[in-house]
Amino acid sequence: MTVSINVFCINPAFSHWITIVPEYLAPGVYVEEISSREKSIEGVSTGTTGFVGPTRRGPVAGVPEVLTSLSEFQAIYGDLDDLHYSPNYLAHAVGAFFDNGGKRLYVSRVAGTGSTTAASTHIAVGDGATQAFRFVARTPGEAGNGMISVRLVAKPVSIAALPRNPPGTLLRIGEIFAIRQGDVWHDANGVLVDTAGLASGEVLTMTISMAGQKEAAVGIRNIGFDREHPRWIGQVLAATPARHIGQLQNKCAVEIDEDVSAFDLLNGLFGSDLKRRFVLAGGSDGTAPNRAAYEAALAELSELEDISTVAAPGHSVYPDYVGIQQALVAHAETHPAYRIAVLDTPPGQSIQEARDTRARIDSQYAALYYPWVVAGNPLSQSGRKRIPPEIILPPSGFVCGIYVRNDTERGVHKAPANAVVHGAIRLKRDVSNAEHEVLNPIGVNCLRDFPGRGYQVWGARTASSDPEWKYLNVRRYCNYLQASIDRGTQWVVFEPNGERLWASVRQIISDFLFNEWKKGTLMGSKPEEAFFVRCDRSTMTQADIDSGRLIGQIGVAIVKPAEFNNFRLAQETADSNA
Repeated sequence: MTVSINVFCINPAFSHWITIVPEYLAPGVYVEEISSREKSIEGVSTGTTGFVGPTRRGPVAGVPEVLTSLSEFQAIYGDLDDLHYSPNYLAHAVGAFFDNGGKRLYVSRVAGTGSTTAASTHIAVGDGATQAFRFVARTPGEAGNGMISVRLVAKPVSIAALPRNPPGTLLRIGEIFAIRQGDVWHDANGVLVDTAGLASGEVLTMTISMAGQKEAAVGIRNIGFDREHPRWIGQVLAATPARHIGQLQNKCAVEIDEDVSAFDLLNGLFGSDLKRRFVLAGGSDGTAPNRAAYEAALAELSELEDISTVAAPGHSVYPDYVGIQQALVAHAETHPAYRIAVLDTPPGQSIQEARDTRARIDSQYAALYYPWVVAGNPLSQSGRKRIPPEIILPPSGFVCGIYVRNDTERGVHKAPANAVVHGAIRLKRDVSNAEHEVLNPIGVNCLRDFPGRGYQVWGARTASSDPEWKYLNVRRYCNYLQASIDRGTQWVVFEPNGERLWASVRQIISDFLFNEWKKGTLMGSKPEEAFFVRCDRSTMTQADIDSGRLIGQIGVAIVKPAEFNNFRLAQETADSNA
């Protein structure tokens, strides 16, 4: 007798049932879990931002790692001190971003034109001093200059405990030096060293620390001399390490020739000394970066799907700022990035100059902000002399944080405006109502000072001439919908292109948009007025089907912001109510 047992969950909170089906090939019971509902679309996050720009130090290639605080940024990209050619705008913008509600941030560093990497002089080691070894700063920039201290550490060890030491361990027994290879010990000439009968020895390692300019020293312990050692210096301080915070915090790396042995390294670094110092010099920030450097940094962010906003704080002070601005806009417009570029006007611009800046941009994927913000300078609290207590910062760092705060508290459908700018002492220029009436219609979003309400973002328009995409929240919300549907329907690829698939696509997209309508992000008193989803013979021809194309149409009615609010009051007499 054949028995099929289906166990259903009647509670709608459970989305799976279990089917128990007997198998005929071998005796036994086989349990299979089957989904009881269609696949669903989840809304993507809009809380991740990408910054590009110069920093004191940090990697200039490779996909960056996500940061969640200013301290994490400083551990990799250096402190807030000025660059050689400008204030360190990006570092200050990172602080403004997190102060204003930012959560997750990627930073892609731009190196200055002609920047160089600090290094020590070559240390001659080996027979005839023919092999070379030197320390180098991990990344280019003036912040790489500093002092390297190397200290020899001798740890007593009993001979009985020697087997517990890893391969590559360097051992000193009196005047004899030996390396563990496998289960035995050899000296510099490869001669076997007999440790039997000896009482004790010393395991040799080194501690390396680097003190950078105006930065505290960072020490690395238990560094080995031999290539077989699990913490060999050439591996721990590799010039091209894996990109994670632990290794990037090591401010120096080493360049070591292939034939340098542990004994060569010991003699070349220390000789008869227990401690040596080496100067790292020659690192420079170069000059202001150009568009090509920014394009290379933006390309690194292209690998990251979760970024919804990009900015280059401080780029507008550089000679090639128009080209850099164009690169930012082009990056945001690249499909399927689903991103908005937050742009700054150059500092100190007049109203007419801000108009001219806006005239060079026409994109629904960009938003321009004016003026710059005067904020407290954290460096003035360090005790150093002649550090001004205030610093003028680009608005993009503050605004990007406000985007995240807005999305967290209200949702991406709400315009990121009428929001307090945290950390602002004042604005570089006070914009009057009359001046705002000039800038707002052309898409320059102003930061305003309202007595009793603080400094606020008082504009939410894109830098587009297309009236359909005039409002920033409409563009950002459409980006959110497109990205969510795009990523939530990837399972459709290679499915049989027929009625059943079309019905599934219509259902999951309709369910997603219905939930959006219930949240109040779409207009209409009923779902039919808020959206439609079509995916059938009316959207595809037989030629489309034969070519393997599935084509659907989605329409949404997005809520636009109440930008102008008019309340009409009429005075009536008592007789009019009779």
